[in-house]
Amino acid sequence: MPRAEAGSTKAISNKIKAKGLGRLRWYCQACSRQCRDENGFRCHVQSESHVRQVLLIGEDPKKYIEDYSKQFLDNFLNLLKTGHGEKKVHINQFYQQVIADKEHIHMNATKWKSLSQFAAYLGREGICRVEETEKGLFVSYIDRSPEAMRRQEALLKKERQDRGDEEQEQRQIREQIKRAQQSAKEEEEVDPEARKLQRKEGEKAAPKVSLSFGGGGNKPKNVFAAAVKKNPLAGKKGPVMEQPKKMTEQERIMKQEMEAMERKRMRGSAGFPDAKRPKIS
Repeated sequence: MPRAEAGSTKAISNKIKAKGLGRLRWYCQACSRQCRDENGFRCHVQSESHVRQVLLIGEDPKKYIEDYSKQFLDNFLNLLKTGHGEKKVHINQFYQQVIADKEHIHMNATKWKSLSQFAAYLGREGICRVEETEKGLFVSYIDRSPEAMRRQEALLKKERQDRGDEEQEQRQIREQIKRAQQSAKEEEEVDPEARKLQRKEGEKAAPKVSLSFGGGGNKPKNVFAAAVKKNPLAGKKGPVMEQPKKMTEQERIMKQEMEAMERKRMRGSAGFPDAKRPKIS
């Protein structure tokens, strides 16, 4: 059957159908070709190009299997590093991201028969951290680049330094506790008889008499008060002006009326309205 003409409806339909992922049973890893149905896969297997490729692989199958395994491992680790970093992820969910690429290397072309066997290989070789939980297998990438190793070494150095400072503080605290316990023990070991007053027979205790002249006992001096009195640079306190009280509206009106009456009285006394005029002779 001839190939559909480019740009025709049949060619566009075939291109759309070939975009998505096909069934694994109809994929040829040797030729990296995906067939859409069983008839197409059977025709491809009988083709001359496929037969030549299979004969070439048959000469050294271990070499090609190792090559496919290396490509699959590199692709898996690259996606794990760039997509999730050192975070752990469920291996089945991540494998769906790996096979989303149409041109990916299929696992049936590698030396691993199943995904669990591949996860066991990653954990055994120390390539990834593999944890098995109730929800399944989880993997996390181990970054062994020089930059990551330097960063990890710096973190370990800081942790050791912090741990050393903490241990030194704990050692000092233990030494202080030990000294306090030792001093308390020494005080307890002192003979209580030695603390009592030793007095010879027939010796009387002389009474202690203190005489004071000039009134009662000396009162303790106030050092700060004396310092204030002796300070030559301290200025004298000025009179404190009391703040005027705030008047109410009624008091203000009464004050204005009293001032008006006072001014009127002053004007009247200045003009002598009631005084008699002097006679002119």
